[in-house]
Amino acid sequence: MRKAFKYRLYPTKPQARDLERTLELCRQLYNAALQERRDAYRKAGKAVGFYEQKRHLPVIRRDLPEYKGIHSQVLQEVIQRVDRAFQGFFRRVKQGQKPGYPRFKGRNRYDSFTFPQAGSTGVKVQEGGKRVFIHGIGSVKVKLHRPLEGKLKTATVKREGEHWYIVFVCEVDPKPLPPNDRAVGIDLGTNPHFLVTSEGEMVEVPRHYQKAQVKLARKQRELSRKKKGSSRWKRVKRELAKLHRKIANQRKDFHHKVARGWSTDMASLFTRI
Repeated sequence: MRKAFKYRLYPTKPQARDLERTLELCRQLYNAALQERRDAYRKAGKAVGFYEQKRHLPVIRRDLPEYKGIHSQVLQEVIQRVDRAFQGFFRRVKQGQKPGYPRFKGRNRYDSFTFPQAGSTGVKVQEGGKRVFIHGIGSVKVKLHRPLEGKLKTATVKREGEHWYIVFVCEVDPKPLPPNDRAVGIDLGTNPHFLVTSEGEMVEVPRHYQKAQVKLARKQRELSRKKKGSSRWKRVKRELAKLHRKIANQRKDFHHKVARGWSTDMASLFTRI
């Protein structure tokens, strides 16, 4: 089985600029690959596939010097993202669902790039887990708040607001729980409780979003009064995104504490629901 480990990165200012630059170049490549597929089908009725676009990458790296500093497998993964988007589109068409044709990515809609073979190239953990080497960026400070497990397969560098993270996906051996004949029933979403168990235990809903409604409404009004695209509009937008991110982190923290606060068998049952 595969397990993800997410850690906070602490890049220097030059490293943060390099990360932003890499994201922007990957975004431009994504949009260019999408445009090529659209034009080929509209103008010639021809379908351009993953391997055909992948063969163009050496030419791109040769003719556009800015792409030479980006790992070749990162660029291949960008093309694969475009391919997955079209595969999902055609699958939804066949199933009669709303297809949702793949769209171009704006500057704030492309927030990660991936090293698909991080276990062997592109990314390396250094100095006993205090730093991580990222190809094209350098040695970046990282906080491994829990140890990595298993065999490293992929690494994704991700931007969330003003923060940077790295997500390692590792292949680990499953650890089955010891056999247990106990059974616990769980009723979720029983207002005002988050859950109620068959043993009578009740967990209240913390209502982080509702408690933040006043602050959210104030920021939304402040944002609506600013001229869209101005420096003040961007500042308030960042503050609003930060507030939403805090609420999401509070909700995630609550879920983890509830699961880990129970006994092992109840926690395992909760995580499967």
